[in-house]
Amino acid sequence: MQDEHITRLLAEIARLNAAVERIAGPAPAVNDWDAADCFVWAPANQHLQPVKRPNRIEIALIQGVDHVRDILIDNTLRFARGLPANNVLLWGARGMGKSSLVKAVHALAAKESESGLKLVEVHREDIATLPTLMEILKEASFPVIVFCDDLSFDHDDTSYKSLKAALDGGIEGRPDNVVLYATSNRRHLLPRDMMENEQSTAINPSEAVEEKVSLSDRFGLWLGFYKCSQQEYLEMIEAYARHFDLGIPVEQLHAEALEWSTTRGSRSGRVAWQFIQDLAGRLEKPLTK
Repeated sequence: MQDEHITRLLAEIARLNAAVERIAGPAPAVNDWDAADCFVWAPANQHLQPVKRPNRIEIALIQGVDHVRDILIDNTLRFARGLPANNVLLWGARGMGKSSLVKAVHALAAKESESGLKLVEVHREDIATLPTLMEILKEASFPVIVFCDDLSFDHDDTSYKSLKAALDGGIEGRPDNVVLYATSNRRHLLPRDMMENEQSTAINPSEAVEEKVSLSDRFGLWLGFYKCSQQEYLEMIEAYARHFDLGIPVEQLHAEALEWSTTRGSRSGRVAWQFIQDLAGRLEKPLTK
């Protein structure tokens, strides 16, 4: 009888222990920094998921943004070599290669510096977990770029405060081995009507606006991307066609590329790449070097 009672007690303890573990959530994962050069942050179990084959293109194929490209390369190389560098906000027109440039520059700087430079992407919805990520990254023995793509904040969204804390680092300061790169269509990361609403309802309107704008001020470098001209668009097309050896006459290439941009109603690096994919498909040529 006593043995039966002990058995039931042990079973009940095991059930309670399992329930507590479910409430506590998964245990923090063991992160393997040697698994890849690029990672995606998964905050549920504090895991840095390795990306074996990053979706990026060679930097030589990114056309029409020479000035900002050179600034970003210089800042990234200095950081990779252990020198002071700034957080960077890449903002402006859609489809002009902001995120592609970040990934391409990371690959270039990692190769040239041989510093083991890593790129960690944080999804927009996980911005609030940046302080936890910083605690993990500060223990790394190599430089890390934290990358937030297509970053912006909407009404009643207070997670921007976590980003501000991560950029400044609070009382401890941002880890010396970490910089933050973000891309956005908005220069100040917040919609204009959101800032105007804050201004209209605040006791001191100017302080409300300063609170919002101060978020982008924490990025030391602002790199602007603007809509490309027709000439720049055609230069992008020509660069892709040469790189992939599509073998189409320039006159025909230009005519088809301009027709494609007209149907899309815009000219950008993204539109140029979409045209090249369509053209290569019609020519039955794979997009390989």
